[in-house]
Amino acid sequence: MALISPAARDALQGWIDAERALKGAAENTIEAYQRDVAEFLAFMGDHKGSAQGIGPLMQVTVSDMRSWMAFTRGHGIGARSMARKLSSVKTFYRYLAEREGFDPTAVLSARAPKYQRKLPRPLPEDAARDMIETVGMQSEDRWISARDMAVVTLLYGCGLRISEALSLTGDVLPLGRSLRITGKGGKERIVPLLAAAREAVDHYVTLCPFPAEPGQPLFRGTRGGALNPRAIQKAMERSRAQLGLPASATPHAMRHSFATHLLNAGGDLRAIQELLGHASLSTTQAYTAVDAARLMEVYRAAHPRAQSQDS
Repeated sequence: MALISPAARDALQGWIDAERALKGAAENTIEAYQRDVAEFLAFMGDHKGSAQGIGPLMQVTVSDMRSWMAFTRGHGIGARSMARKLSSVKTFYRYLAEREGFDPTAVLSARAPKYQRKLPRPLPEDAARDMIETVGMQSEDRWISARDMAVVTLLYGCGLRISEALSLTGDVLPLGRSLRITGKGGKERIVPLLAAAREAVDHYVTLCPFPAEPGQPLFRGTRGGALNPRAIQKAMERSRAQLGLPASATPHAMRHSFATHLLNAGGDLRAIQELLGHASLSTTQAYTAVDAARLMEVYRAAHPRAQSQDS
């Protein structure tokens, strides 16, 4: 940050504080934002030959934006990462423009490079069930097998991220018919707890040599500390090799499978959005591998204009 002026650095910190406090952004997201914009500010300082205060930042041109993007891409940054960096800079500039009262069009009009969005690859229903059972056979220690099976059952049965499952504490016991989950950005949601998931967790708790205490991790490592997600990843790696499943059969694929199988069974897209904790419906659509005809059925059922055209 050698070529970032104190005023620009203060503006960046003010924006970061606002994102953290007002929007509840996840810490990883905050760190990425800060890094992206700091790199942009440093480039502008080098590009212009001196640290850029607030005034010069308000006068960044379309040509300046093109130079920054070309410089960034020239250092091996892919299209997807470039699009993220540009999004960070635009979000910062919206904040700065509102605070300073200037027109940020030159920055906001910069176009992100196109890239092929990688769609998630869910497992077929029978493969998802086989994965859960096979994960439960990977350890000679019964409690570890029960633990791994319980975690993977939560991923598939409740659509949890692995970080969400491993953040559960003994406070959730005794289990009821639902779980309160704290997801990305500290957002809370309620997810139904299927009987199979409840039974898997209860079985693990019965066998676990470490007490399930309030405030302590529900899922424990072999020495009693919080379970490292790598342990579940390894169990699934061994299981998919035994089952002949592709490398895409990861813990996160179980969450994709949950969403896809629900939608294929007639689940409402917006309800699935709530269960997954997605802020945007478009994100949920990307998580659901259904054919175009099925998506059109959902669209027609949900969209008032489509309903009036069909009638």
